[in-house]
Amino acid sequence: MTNQEKQHIVTDIQAQVKHPNRYSVFIDGTFWCGLSADALLDSKLSRGDTLSAKEAQQLKRAAEVDMITGRLLQWLSIRRRSEWEVVQYLQRKKIPKDLQYKLLEQLKDKQLIDDPAFAKAWVASRRLLKSISRRKLQYELRQKRVSNDIIDDVLRQDEADEPAVLKDLILTKRQQSRYQDEKKLMQYLARQGFHYGDIKTALEELSSQ
Repeated sequence: MTNQEKQHIVTDIQAQVKHPNRYSVFIDGTFWCGLSADALLDSKLSRGDTLSAKEAQQLKRAAEVDMITGRLLQWLSIRRRSEWEVVQYLQRKKIPKDLQYKLLEQLKDKQLIDDPAFAKAWVASRRLLKSISRRKLQYELRQKRVSNDIIDDVLRQDEADEPAVLKDLILTKRQQSRYQDEKKLMQYLARQGFHYGDIKTALEELSSQ
């Protein structure tokens, strides 16, 4: 009997102590691979099952995909990511091209990759954290390789009052000694994406109040 024809036996399936949602699969008495609870259910594996050498290798491949998917989902749970960010992540992890495509399609089907939703969440988050210009938001979203059409659409929906945002930022920064110098303040505001004319107008209006 050749190695290809040899049958292998699933001798044990054990819950992992440090990772309760993962299981260790043993074949012929030796650890073979780890699977998440969902992947184990999908595999329909049971103790005592017999596998051909090809099926055993397919199981190991499925386990690798399962582990990559688990890590990717954990990374995505931290915050929404643009499609470009996900592609960059997969490339850094040296995931094969065919698997990259498969994972991207799965994530899109589950709406875990959704650039319009990502851009909307990004704008909302940045608005909460700090006073920021639409121009700066546009720049940041372009850095995430979100399409111009999506950026334009999301920023059209942004209800922030840009002149009010600018004035709030000026008032905040004026509390810091380094920005008592109006030239330095204007340079800072320009770096935040505000136009020179708008900065000058806001400063004049605040001075007249």
